[in-house]
Amino acid sequence: MGASEPGRAGTGEDEVVDLCSELIRIDTSNYGDHSGPGERAAAEYVAEKLAEVGLEPRIFESHKGRASTVARIEGEDRSRPALLIHGHTDVVPANADDWTRDPFGGEIADGCVWGRGAVDMKDMDAMTLAVVRDRLRTGRKPPRDIVVAFLADEEAGGTYGARFLVDKHPDLFEGVTEAIGEVGGFSFTVDENLRLYLIETAQKGMHWMRLTVDGTAGHGSMTNKDNAITELCEAVGRLGRHEFPLRITKSVRGFLDELSDAFGVELDPGDMEETLARLGGIAKMIGTTLRNTAAPTMLGAGYKVNVIPGQATAHVDGRFLPGYEEEFLADLDRVLGPRVKRESLHSDKALETDFDGKLVEAMQSALRAEDPIAKAVPYMLSGGTDAKSFDDLGIRCFGFAPLQLPPELDFAGMFHGVDERVPVDGLRFGVRVLDRFIENS
Repeated sequence: MGASEPGRAGTGEDEVVDLCSELIRIDTSNYGDHSGPGERAAAEYVAEKLAEVGLEPRIFESHKGRASTVARIEGEDRSRPALLIHGHTDVVPANADDWTRDPFGGEIADGCVWGRGAVDMKDMDAMTLAVVRDRLRTGRKPPRDIVVAFLADEEAGGTYGARFLVDKHPDLFEGVTEAIGEVGGFSFTVDENLRLYLIETAQKGMHWMRLTVDGTAGHGSMTNKDNAITELCEAVGRLGRHEFPLRITKSVRGFLDELSDAFGVELDPGDMEETLARLGGIAKMIGTTLRNTAAPTMLGAGYKVNVIPGQATAHVDGRFLPGYEEEFLADLDRVLGPRVKRESLHSDKALETDFDGKLVEAMQSALRAEDPIAKAVPYMLSGGTDAKSFDDLGIRCFGFAPLQLPPELDFAGMFHGVDERVPVDGLRFGVRVLDRFIENS
C-alpha cells in the first residue's frame, strides 16, 4: 500500500505516512531559550487537520511561538472517565551536516520516513491524527471521551506546553483519569515465536543543575592553589565516574521477570552485563533504569588564556529512580564535596504505576490482534515525558506509542541521534493498534 496523494483523504493507514512527513518538515527545534522557530506552525497544522473532520480544536500560546493544540472527541458513553492521548511537537535541534538526509526534509526512502522527530515524537503525533481523522470521517465514536493534546516544549521540560496547560487550563482535562503518550509500545524481537512490546509504566525523575566553584582569580603565570577550574574539574571527574548503587524498582523487576521467562534463564540483577548484551540497542534504555545517574554535560570558565578565573561552572543532567530522590541528592553532595555549590535549574518527579487494569488489557489485546506473537511487558523509561505534568491532575499515565520494528533497527539510538527515521510499516501498524486500543479502552 503506497502513501496517499497529498491532500487526498484516505484511511488512517493511507495518510499516516504523509502526516508524519509533513510534520517533520515543520521545523520545531527547541533550543530551550525561545530562539528556535517555535511550535506555532505545527499547532496550526494539527488544528487544521482536526477541524477538517469536524472537531473544534483550541490553540494555546504560552509564549510567542510556543503553542499547543487541544481537542476533545465526544464518546459514546460520556459518563465514563475520559482518556488523554498526548504528544509533543517540538524536537531537539539537528545539525544537517551530520545527517545522511535533510533532518527537516521528511523524506521517504528505504522503507522509512526520515527526519528529526521521526521517533521523538512526530510518529505518534501522526498516528494519533490519522486514527482520529479516520474514526471521525467514518462516524465511529470512541467508547468514551478522548482528549488529544499536541504539546509544545517537552524537550526543555514542558514549562511552555504541558505544564502551562495543567497550571492555567486544567479544565481541558476534566474527567480524564488515564493517559497514553510517548516512548512505549515499541517491539523487541526475542525469536520467531515471541516479540515483547515494552509499555512504559515508570520514568525516572530529573534534576538538571548547575555546579559552581568560586576560587581566587589571578595571573596565569602564577602558582594558584585555589584555582576554581581545577577544583571543579576534579569534582566533575569524580561525579562522571561515580557508579550509584543498584536499585531494582517494581517496574524494572517486572521487566526482568519477563526477560527471565523469554530467555529461559534466571537473571541476576547484581550482574546485568550478560543480560544487557542480549538486549541489543535497547540496552541503552534499560541499563540506566537500574541506578540513579548524573551526567556532566557542559563546562564553562575563563575569558583569557593568561587569566585564572575566579569562578568555574558545570551543568549536570541528573536522573533518579522512583523512591530514591533523597538518596540521590545525598550521594551527589557527598561525591562533589563541600567546595561545590549545587543549583537546581529544572527538577521534576519520578513516576511509577502498576502494570494492570483494563487499559493495560486493551493494549495487550490490540497488539496481539495485529501481531500474534506479541506480549506486552512493563518497563521504566530512563528519561522523562509530559506525563509528569499530567500526573499532577491525578491522571494515570503510560507510554504507549505502538511500533513494530525490525530487529536490526537501533531504536534507542534514534532518540536525539543522527539519521532518525521510522519504518513506514511501523507507522501503519501503529495506526491499526491504536484504533483497536481506542475501541477496547
